[in-house]
Amino acid sequence: MFEIISIPDDAPVQFEQMGTKYKFWYTGSDGERTLFKQGRPNTGENWAEKVCCELCSLLDLPHAHYEFAKWKEVNGVATPTIVPNGARLVHGNELLAGVNKYEAGKQYKVRGHTVRLVLAVIGNPDFDPPIGCNVPGEFTSASDFFVGYLMLDAWVSNQDRHHENWGLVVSQDGGVTLAPTFDHAASLGRNESDETRLDRLRTKDKGRSVEAYVERARSALYKSSISKKPLTTSDAFNEAARLRTDAASYWLSRLAGLSFDDIEAIFNNIPSGSMSDLAREFAMKMLKINLERLLTRGV
Repeated sequence: MFEIISIPDDAPVQFEQMGTKYKFWYTGSDGERTLFKQGRPNTGENWAEKVCCELCSLLDLPHAHYEFAKWKEVNGVATPTIVPNGARLVHGNELLAGVNKYEAGKQYKVRGHTVRLVLAVIGNPDFDPPIGCNVPGEFTSASDFFVGYLMLDAWVSNQDRHHENWGLVVSQDGGVTLAPTFDHAASLGRNESDETRLDRLRTKDKGRSVEAYVERARSALYKSSISKKPLTTSDAFNEAARLRTDAASYWLSRLAGLSFDDIEAIFNNIPSGSMSDLAREFAMKMLKINLERLLTRGV
């Protein structure tokens, strides 16, 4: 069973503005700077973060680590910083701000936020893969890891890969690495009610099915700057696969090699009361459908 970290009442050292939710930095038991984030009430944001974290581990995809956590009576997740001492995280919108007419100040509906542009920026030969990761022999660019991030998004139907949810880590000596993938709370139907989940799981109406649900999942990435709608999570990965074929083939082979027993074990280890049975069934159905779609579609 996954641990629920108990955070001392007096642990917060730096609060961050996050609407009505609690979000603060504190020093973890191992001395690391750690972020506590409260999931939105009546959603599954906490379990979505944890499940996606564990799926990344199965894929050997560089990622931020998340644990269930509780501060006072507030449930959330705890995640150690992905930024080493003296370094800083440069988000995608800051990196793309110099592109002509790029809307760096907006968070969503940024048509200039295209798969091609992001891969080109991350693919700078002076930028290295995420710190401490295993680099497959066929990889020639840090962007090959971002292809894996987009495959993850397609698998878990993550609809929040906007330009502040990826970035680069710049060290004191000027070295630049791709940041691990982070912030996957908008995944696996975490905001649906159990009533809606039950309806979609049991319906005979194909338009209301889980299959139809995952097909409509939208990324925050676009095909081109004149596109009217963002790409679906599946199409965003397919676009990346077209541009970085070898990387996509590698990540698909990693996905194909997973055992669904290992995936199911993740859900079985979620603490009682943290996720409903219907949320578990719905999320696992999503993963199974998306996995089959990814592997049969290929690149």
